[in-house]
Amino acid sequence: MKSNQPHQPWSRLVEGARRATDGRDTAAPYGFATRIAALAMAQETRMVSLVERFALRALGVACLLALVSVAANYTTLTAPALGADEESLGDDPVAVLLDA
Repeated sequence: MKSNQPHQPWSRLVEGARRATDGRDTAAPYGFATRIAALAMAQETRMVSLVERFALRALGVACLLALVSVAANYTTLTAPALGADEESLGDDPVAVLLDA
């Protein structure tokens, strides 16, 4: 087993690290805050992707196509189902399935 004697190299290194002080300067370099503020306030040239450019137009076209398809099939959507009995149209579908 290793003992914690002062003459051992690891113990000397640990003691030396505990006594050491950090003498580095922690302040920002001269002009750093001004440079960061100038970069933040600078006019940014933004690259617009092709998807962003046509996204709203594609949404409008999709809505228009949906409305046209509903209008074209309106008579089919409002007509009663072929072969359906008049009395079964008003029944509750869950009750029909469960035979209640």
